Amino acid sequence: MQTGLYVAISSQMALEKRLNTLADNIANASTVGFRGTEVKFNQMLGDTKPTKVAYVSKGEEFLNTSNGSLTRTGSALDFAVKGDAWFQIETPAGPALTRDGRFTLTDAGELVTIRGYPVLDAGGAPIQLDGNSGQITVGADGALHQNGVAVASLGLYQADFSNGFVRLDNSAVQPAMQPEPVVDRFDVGVMQGFVEESNVNAVQEMSQLIMVTRAFDNITALLRDSEGSLEEAVKTLGGSR
Repeated sequence: MQTGLYVAISSQMALEKRLNTLADNIANASTVGFRGTEVKFNQMLGDTKPTKVAYVSKGEEFLNTSNGSLTRTGSALDFAVKGDAWFQIETPAGPALTRDGRFTLTDAGELVTIRGYPVLDAGGAPIQLDGNSGQITVGADGALHQNGVAVASLGLYQADFSNGFVRLDNSAVQPAMQPEPVVDRFDVGVMQGFVEESNVNAVQEMSQLIMVTRAFDNITALLRDSEGSLEEAVKTLGGSR
């Protein structure tokens, strides 16, 4: 009976983790550049004799890498990444990656995000422009031009998130492994005057949230019933002495 309780508790812990990720995804369904979080669960066998008992693992979070839809803004400082790559920005927690390309220029000419974080080039240095030197345009490779002259380049990076990541402000993520600059990739580029919307499907996530909530409630009821049965068994056995 106690083994059954442990199995139910492991399931409840896994469902709680999935509930948290679903709630976060739904909350960011309209956040520019947001990538949804998914969770992978594995079966774990307990070494119980004479039979083995299956438990649910705590779950491993991973990013949904599908691209969000693009929205035209017409702003010269709005950029969207085309393909599997990221912009790199400097945050208080260190360099991080983002798909949110809503940038602006400071009075000093520094290219920053809407949160004020510096945007970095391929070498990891802040991008500096001159707001008085003419219109800013960008090539497909991320090169920034003013009056037809190349003045800087948006850094595009690729990353492996399989070893984990940390979420930060500005739709940013910080991978456990060091990201690498994108070099000679024809399937990766930058589009000016567009932003990428969140890749979260709010309707689908809400449906999953309802299903997981129901499963969580069912296991909670099962735990209450099992606990009541265990208490009755203890009372019966104790009274028989």
